[in-house]
Amino acid sequence: MGQASTLFARLSRHFRSRRMLQFSKLCKAHSCLRVLDVGGNPAIWLLLPEVDRPHVIYLNMPRAAELGDDRQNLVFGDGTRLPFPDQSFDLVFSNSVIEHVGKLEAQQRFAAEIARVGRNYWVQTPNRYFPVEQHLMTPFVHWLPKSMQAWLVRNATVWAFVTKAEPQERQFYLEHLLKDIRLLDCASMKELFPEATIYRERFVGWTKSLIAARLGRPKTL
Repeated sequence: MGQASTLFARLSRHFRSRRMLQFSKLCKAHSCLRVLDVGGNPAIWLLLPEVDRPHVIYLNMPRAAELGDDRQNLVFGDGTRLPFPDQSFDLVFSNSVIEHVGKLEAQQRFAAEIARVGRNYWVQTPNRYFPVEQHLMTPFVHWLPKSMQAWLVRNATVWAFVTKAEPQERQFYLEHLLKDIRLLDCASMKELFPEATIYRERFVGWTKSLIAARLGRPKTL
């Protein structure tokens, strides 16, 4: 179990590192850029060289993991109702969050708030048509009928096998995945972010993740 967990952790770090490098190139991230990270935490920004790290404000729910030394830059809030004025950030960043907010109506509000608050944005989500459900590390489960998903998610996922989550934490996570996760495809992302260019993150020929990016609007002074 330990070796499997280590392998998945390394794969996850590889993909996140590659993604952040792409982000840096696309967005020309630098220290004077004012960024809102919706649903994130400082760990992913440490994958960028220090010279390329922008000033980041983190918005997350109170139940989110501790944000360590960056708690002074933390705002508790809901991504579907951002507590900021229009165009108040140079860029809004969100990594693997929009699929967690619930039904289509909530995803539409989430997307609209990101476009409202940010001059530019960069929003990533796992691709519904990638054969492995990436939260559970389990093939094909997300393509099955809900009745079959429920049994498999609770009893037979790779995630449950390789992680050491406490029973209460494990139960909360799995129930959240069953009730709230709504995976998106390329067409859905284009509908949610009509002004964006859609980028594809690939793995062995498959589109693993999708990124909606609206870039090029000038930063604040």
